[in-house]
Order: sequence, then structure tokens, then C-alpha cells
Amino acid sequence: MPRDIPVGNGSLLINFDANYQLRDIYYPYVGQENHTTGQPCRFGVWVDQKFYWLDDPGWQRSLKYLDDTLVTEVELFHPDLKLKLICHDTVDFHVNLYLKKIIVHNLAARKREIRLFFGQDLRISGHAVGDSVFYEPESRVIFHYKGKRWFLINTAQGTTGQCQMGLDQWAVGVKEVGDKIGTWFDAEDGELSGNPVAQGSVDSVVALHLEVPAGSNREGWYWICVGDDYEQVTRIQKSICEKGGAEPFLVRTRDYWRLWANKEKDDLSALPNNIAALYRRSLLVIRTQIDNHGAILAANDYDIADFNHDTYSYMWPRDGALVASALVDAGYSEISRRFFRFCHQAITREGYLLHKYNPDGSLASSWHGWYQNGEKQLPIQEDETALVLWAFWRHFDRSRDIEFIKPHYRGLIIRAANWMLDYRDSESGLPLPSWDLWEERRGVHAWTVGAVWGGLDGAARFAEAFGQLNQAEKYRQAAQQIKEAAEEIFWRQDLGRFVRTVNRNGSGDWEQDLTLDASLIGLWYFGMFPADHAKIRATMEAVKERLWVKTKVGGLARYEDDYYHQVSDDVANVPGNPWFVTTLWLAQWLIAIAESRKDLRRSLEIMNWATTGTLASGIMAEQIHPYTNEPLSVSPLTWSHATLVKTVGEYLQRYEELKRQG
Repeated sequence: MPRDIPVGNGSLLINFDANYQLRDIYYPYVGQENHTTGQPCRFGVWVDQKFYWLDDPGWQRSLKYLDDTLVTEVELFHPDLKLKLICHDTVDFHVNLYLKKIIVHNLAARKREIRLFFGQDLRISGHAVGDSVFYEPESRVIFHYKGKRWFLINTAQGTTGQCQMGLDQWAVGVKEVGDKIGTWFDAEDGELSGNPVAQGSVDSVVALHLEVPAGSNREGWYWICVGDDYEQVTRIQKSICEKGGAEPFLVRTRDYWRLWANKEKDDLSALPNNIAALYRRSLLVIRTQIDNHGAILAANDYDIADFNHDTYSYMWPRDGALVASALVDAGYSEISRRFFRFCHQAITREGYLLHKYNPDGSLASSWHGWYQNGEKQLPIQEDETALVLWAFWRHFDRSRDIEFIKPHYRGLIIRAANWMLDYRDSESGLPLPSWDLWEERRGVHAWTVGAVWGGLDGAARFAEAFGQLNQAEKYRQAAQQIKEAAEEIFWRQDLGRFVRTVNRNGSGDWEQDLTLDASLIGLWYFGMFPADHAKIRATMEAVKERLWVKTKVGGLARYEDDYYHQVSDDVANVPGNPWFVTTLWLAQWLIAIAESRKDLRRSLEIMNWATTGTLASGIMAEQIHPYTNEPLSVSPLTWSHATLVKTVGEYLQRYEELKRQG
């Protein structure tokens, strides 16, 4: 199930699903140590002897954010209860505090007691072995803990200055042991047992009682303080008490993110309002997926673990470099600095980056082997190393922060460039085989060739800036050799387009993979060929024609007969599921070749298409269903949002250039 509304601060990330159930709690790294393992922490309402959890189909839900913030605006209505709830969730921008504000509207013609129940189904550090939970009577709070992970749960009613804190009811117990399904079940009669302690596989439920007059509303609060020990979480709780309640934390976080989202004062007037809003929302969503230590996570939707018992909660250097480039262009180079520092710490002594990394910098899981056909092979995707250099130059070209570059110049930039210089076919000069960007096949790929050209070009520019002209010339000569070989070996005259992959056969001849692939964008996007080159035009026209999904949904597939989450075998009309990234790539090409503002309209239509496939909250998945427009695979995908940000930035730049030309 997609994650419709993430909120976070770079250390603590909270995700909600389409039913407004809290599904993921990541701490202390974004994407590492999911303390729920994707299991729902339930939220339920009891009134007039009726009880409904939030996953009940009778609820009518609207899941959105307040404009330009990481504060949610959720509306809930259940006709059987005659209630409307307005909820605002956030993670404080400064301390590891998740809080929920609930405004309960009593739509009945009489005063009623309304009880709100919150379940905590934690599996601390990713498993339920050895968890502990207890009720502390002096503060009337619940603690969950294991090792250096502590969670303090509390509620309050009333507004700031009149805040009455402390749980009205509580129960803790054992879950999923024998016939025990979980303590959350205890809430369904509106009464909790008050059991004060449990250990092992445990959960808890707490309650907040509100007396709400007829036709009126009352305000309640729920929060979780998160830290490494008892002192940290109680210090946060104490600060809430000192401020008279949680409202000041919500207000300051709302104001912080509005400042953050609008710090560049970009002129978005050339865009329709829906695209401008998605641009700002995308920047905020991207930030929720970035750890404060520099890792840019691909996605943190834990449900994908059901697909292959692994997740997207890793830092792929390729995804990270493309996201960092988008942030640089949007004016957020302070974030990209941390990413490049992370890459410097991760790069091997030889000069390449491996498949993917955990948020703490350790090497992550991989299906790329070191051995095949009796020989050692590098388990790499070379574009991941190359694009870090490509993005790093873009960072420096905009920021000119020489003192930041200096410690990374020799150990990251030159080390990686020298390795790319050597990791080439001795005859053609092309890069040696590695895995493709879709991580499915090994060979010499058009995307990777373009990325390596971009990486070497970036390294040459760095070397020139630092006065190492001989070094720069070596990189430029290698890049030129790669370009010449690419035009000769990847071009297919009878098809009138480039091919996506080549490999040498046993006789040493080049074999071509003719499958049409959207990643052919790599031949021009990183600068190797101009976007309006005749052969690029022919290739991109073929991509546009044959990969466009010919249903009412539309959008561009990755490649012909894409099997990943495939829902249709009608390959002629649905070559694969439409992806946000690939569809927006087409818009980027149309922007690059536009010769008038009129020419930009088609790219604007594609950006508008992206808004129609986006959830109401502004969240973009990896791909969408070709017939229903529903999100597929992980959601949100950081790369999707970053590509939207890049596309908007390129559109606005080209719009202004064409405007000046008249």
C-alpha cells in the first residue's frame, strides 16, 4: 500500500498509508531501523457504544498537507459516528518528536464523550524479540524501549496554556504469541484493562477522552518522543510541559518548512498552479527521504518487502546523484554537500562505488556477483560512479564553494575519474561491461556510456579549475574517444536509431540489444550529444512513439515488454507500466529542443500528466497502473519527485531564454 503522507526531519521519519494508519517509524537514520516493520499502528474512535478503526471502509478520508509544509491536513468523516476529525501530523524540525493534533467535530445534536484510541505495534530495531513496555504513573505516559531505542507515548486535551496531559486509559500486553492477536483488540469495547507492563513481543494502546458539546468541537493531542535513552525522551516531554503543550512545536515546524520551501523565491508564474504546487511539494517530499548524514534514500515504503524480502531504503549513488543535481539546481546545495561527503566515505580505494549503501554508510545488500563464467567481475553499475562526478561539478559550478571541494578533490573526484579512465575497452575506448541502470542486465549500455562521458567531462572541468591542465586533457581525450565509439557502435542504420546495449561475443564482435529503452536519454542528457542531434532526434522519436502507453492513462514505459510489476501482456499498446521518471525524461527532451515558447506546450502537457497520476497528497510513486492510474511499486519514489523538480527547473530556464529571444 502506498505511503500517502510522510513527515520527517532527517533523523525521524513517519509514514502513513492510504487509510491514514501510521505504518513506518524510522530512527535514528532515515530508512534504517524501521521500528514497525511496516505493521499498522492503529487509530480508532469510540462513541455511543460504536467503535471503528481507521481502516474501516465507512471512513471518508482526505489526506493532504498544509500548503508548503511538512504538516498534514487530514479530514476524516464517518456517517455512523456523526463525527468529523481534522488532524495535523508532523515531526518537529529540530527534536525527534512526532505529534498529532486532532480537532473533533461533534455533528450530533447532543453532548457526547468521544474516546480516541492509539495503538503502538512496535518491533523495535526491526524485530519484536526483547521489547519492553511499561506505564509510568507519575507522568501518566507509556514507554516502549529496547537497548538504545526509547519511545515515550502521551496524549493531551485542550489548547496551549490549558493543556491537560496524561493518558486517560492504557493497556500493554503481548502480541502474536499463542492466540494473542494484540492488545489493540482491547480497545474495541471502549475500555482498556490498565495492564502496566509486558516484555517480549509486545504492543500497547492508549486513550484520550474528550467531552464535545453538540455541534461544537474539542482539540486533542497525541505524540511520541523518540531517543536513545530514557533521559532523551523525558527531556522532550519536559519541554512540551514547559511550553504548555505541543502547539508551539507544530507552529514552529509549520513555519520552518514554509520558509525552507520558499527560500529561493522562485518565479513560478509561467507554470499552471497545479504544477507549481507539485514542484514545491516535491522539494519537501525529497527532504523527508534524505538522512541528515547525507544518504539520499530511494524510497521508504516498507510494503515492497513483500515482493522480494528487501526494500528500497538504500542509497543508490545513481539515484542520489540525480536527486542531488535537482537539489543543486533548485538552490539546496547545503543538502548535496552531505551527499558528496557520504560518497567520498563510501568510494573504494580503487575509485568505484558499489551497488548501494545503508544510511549509516555500510555496504547494503546486492544481487550483483563478483564471479561469473569462471572469472572475477566487478559487481557495479558504472553510471553510479560517473554520475556522482557529473552532479558534483554541477554543485560546484553553482555554489563555487572551493573550500568544500578541496578535501574531496583528490580522494573522490580524481580517484573516480582515474578509475573510469582505466576501466575501458582497450580497442574501442568504451567503458567495460557493468550492470545497467535498471539493474537487470550486464553489458555496455547507452545510458552508462553517456554517464561516463558526463563524469569525465565533470572531472576535466574540475582539473582545469584546479590548474591541472594535463590531467584535464587526459579526461577530455577519453571522453572524445567514448563519444566517437558510441556513435559508431551503438548506431543502427537500418533501424534509424541508437540501441540500448552492446556486448562483445566470443569472436570479439559487437552484438546489439535492439530493445527500445527510455534510458537512451543518457546519450544526450549528460552532454555527450546535443539534444537536437539528428541521430538523437530519430532515437527519441522512436522512444516517444513505441514506449508511450496507448491507454487513457498514457505515460512512457521503461522499455518494451517491461516485466517489473507487469499488469498487461498487450505489449503493442502497453509496452510496460508508465513511470514518472521516464515520462518526464520525454518532457526534458522536448524542453531541450524547443525553439519557441509554443514548442514548450507539449512538455507542459507531460508535466500536467504527472500531476494527474500523483496522489491527492502530492506523493508520486515509482510507476502507475496503465489502466486505472493507481500507484504501483513504492511510493513515494524520491527519483520521481527529483525528476519533476529538474523538469520544472529546465522548463523555466528555457522559457526565459525563449522569452528574451522574442
